[in-house]
Amino acid sequence: MTRILSIAILAAALCTHACGAEAPVKIPAPAFDPPAAGTLQTAVVAGGCFWGVQGVYQHLKGVKSVLSGYAGGGASSAVYESVSAGDSGHAESVQIVYDPAQVTYGQILQVFFSVAHDPTQLNRQGPDYGSQYRSAIFFHSPGQEATAHASVAAAQPKFRKPIVTQVVPATDFWRAEEYHQQYLEKRGLSHCGI
Repeated sequence: MTRILSIAILAAALCTHACGAEAPVKIPAPAFDPPAAGTLQTAVVAGGCFWGVQGVYQHLKGVKSVLSGYAGGGASSAVYESVSAGDSGHAESVQIVYDPAQVTYGQILQVFFSVAHDPTQLNRQGPDYGSQYRSAIFFHSPGQEATAHASVAAAQPKFRKPIVTQVVPATDFWRAEEYHQQYLEKRGLSHCGI
């Protein structure tokens, strides 16, 4: 995992230099989050435009699938037009299905805080603004909740500003429209142009 995180940080650093984005931050994984055998697990995070967040996770070892979608709002507003208006309650999110024997939930969050987005920006990421671009971790269990809070605590000393990431219970996740899935990959892009 350290090698994967190092490669992700190097790629983000090259992007940072090329497009003037924030530099990646190396965050430690929670110490109490060992790999575990078992069934596939699900993580849902929001960190700005879902295209870029999906692009980060789809190449992470142990991740089986990543979907762009909407979390935090109701079924009737789980469409791009409503979400992009900013008053749906949804955040552009990604649903990550992973093998806990290969990558832990803590490592998923380590990548989230290190390279997936800037957790100190309230209701925005780069040029995108509004509550639909908020930073959030939608936990599915008490264990995920504890790991999420530990990850925020481990990440905070690495940032000059307070982390504003919400840690909230997961509700329904709605898959985004097909044209949002693997958006960067379909267009031959390696990152969002921020």
